[in-house]
Parts: sequence; C-alpha cells; structure tokens
Amino acid sequence: MEKPYIINTHSHANMLRQTNIDEAIKAAQAENIITIVPSSSGEDIFEVDKFIQKYDDVYGYVGVFPEEVKTFTDKTLSDMENIIKTNNKIIGIGEIGLDYYWDKTYKELQKEIFIKQIEFANEMNLPLNIHSRDAHGDTLEILKKYNKNSTAIMHCFSGSLEFAGECIKEGIYIALGGVVTFKNAIKAKEVAQNIPLEYLLLETDDPYLAPVPYRGKENQPVYVKYVAEYIAGLRNMPTDEIAKITTQNAERIFNLNAE
Repeated sequence: MEKPYIINTHSHANMLRQTNIDEAIKAAQAENIITIVPSSSGEDIFEVDKFIQKYDDVYGYVGVFPEEVKTFTDKTLSDMENIIKTNNKIIGIGEIGLDYYWDKTYKELQKEIFIKQIEFANEMNLPLNIHSRDAHGDTLEILKKYNKNSTAIMHCFSGSLEFAGECIKEGIYIALGGVVTFKNAIKAKEVAQNIPLEYLLLETDDPYLAPVPYRGKENQPVYVKYVAEYIAGLRNMPTDEIAKITTQNAERIFNLNAE
C-alpha cells in the first residue's frame, strides 16, 4: 500500500550541514513527504527562491525572522513580491514573528517589521508562518489587530493548551515538531492530545530539534514521520490517520494538492 502523504510545514533543509541535502530531500520524497522551507533574512529570500526550484515536492516561504529584522530594508518587500510573482512554489510568508528570548532591546523594531509583513501577506493573499518565542501575548494581539485575511500558523508551538485554544478561536493553526517527543515536553504533549485535529499541522524545524529516536543529532525533513507517529500514539489513533488529517489541513491552507 502506498504511504500517505505528509506535509512538513517548516523545514530549513537548505541549512543541513552534517547530512547531504540531496540525499535528505530524496529520503523525504521516498516517504511521500512534501517539504516547505522558510527564509529568515532579507538576503536569505533569494537563497530559498533558488533552493526550492531545484527539487520536486519542495516549496517555500519568503519572510524575515524576528532576530534578522535589522536586515529588513525598504527594498525587502518589493524583492519578496518579485520572487512570489516569478516562482509559483512560494506559498506563504515566513518565518516571521516575535522573539524576546535572546534580546529584548529591539522589541519595537520586531513588532514594526512583523506588522509590515502581515500586511504584505494580506495583500498577496498568502498564509503566514509565525515564530513566537517568549512573546505569545504580543504575537496574538498583533495578529488579531492587523491580520485581515491570511491564515496563520504558529510554528514550533511552545505555548500552553489554554493559549492554543485562544489561537484556534482566531482560526490560527498549531504546528508541532520533534519537541513533542521529548520526555519533559509536558505542554506540547497536552496540546497534541487535546486540540481539535482540524487545527493540527506537522513540521520538523530541521536541522534543529530532532525527534526521538534521533534527539541530539541533526534533524532532517523525513523525521516528520516520527512526529506523526508519536502524536498518533498520544491520541490512540493510526499514524496514517494523523498523516491524512494534517495533510488535508495543510492542503487547505496552501491551496496544494499533495497527490
């Protein structure tokens, strides 16, 4: 029987160092895994644009990550728009958002660039891939205020079940990766077990945060299948069913047909 498709909604496959990138993509393709690669800086959008054109079943987001907002210039949005118009494999804006974990000194700049990119996504009618670390309240408040028509995904969700519920009320999807398999990831497990399945997405965030049984090693796109297996176990469901539902969710958001 053919393996069901899985859409890995967040993979930095272009940043793999210990794993051969071509082989990592081939391994994912062999398992019917579709990979979506975000950009992180004003320069990186060009790399992602080129990268995703090299491979089947690999798509991309363009956007500037909170820690890279200083690379955002007046030209960045027009560069992003040109890439979107010339590459139909760009299917969202990301990875964008807020991160107060490392450095709180430029919170206002982070917010300003986040808002600009939300408004841009609305204009382009594309979904949003959101990074939020130690900034959940501000992230949700900004999305409520400024996001008019773009479906949002909370990537690598690290909030509580209660916060997941608040996001879902706003129509925001919850993406879970390898962290859910970690022994001490109580909140992630609770979220995985309890949120409505129609709001769940899968991801790896490779090369970071490899799931058990590869924890501590370099993560790669194909390992999303272990995330699916683990969540299926938590919910006492077949893995194929988790793969099918999360793929349908992603197809709806990105207007993709995995088949």
